[in-house]
Amino acid sequence: MIRKFVIDAYAWVEYLIGTSPGTKVAGVLEKEGVEVYTCAVTVAEVVSKAAREGQDVDLVYDVLVRNSQVVDVDEEISKEAGVLHAEMRKISKDFGLADAYVLTIARRVKSQVLTGDQHFKGVREAIFIE
Repeated sequence: MIRKFVIDAYAWVEYLIGTSPGTKVAGVLEKEGVEVYTCAVTVAEVVSKAAREGQDVDLVYDVLVRNSQVVDVDEEISKEAGVLHAEMRKISKDFGLADAYVLTIARRVKSQVLTGDQHFKGVREAIFIE
């Protein structure tokens, strides 16, 4: 059986800087029988962080696109993410729109979300790397 994961920005950053939680992401990436997805919005988040910290954005981008299937956002995903964002904000006042995109994609591809982001606390699809 194939296991599916959407990796969020938090988890990708931990992986890229080589932290202990990041090694859990590495373990998923190295497993056989695993499908890994990244939301296109997450790519922008991680590249932005790399650029702000003076890192090689091309290298960071390449790591994400080589190790996962990037899921583009379209108008339907955006609508679903917007509705989900509004619902999640009732529970967590600072649940981000990018998080809503990640969760929307995870639900669409029937996967789990690999994260360390506390905004996902209580979300059934979340697997915490910490």
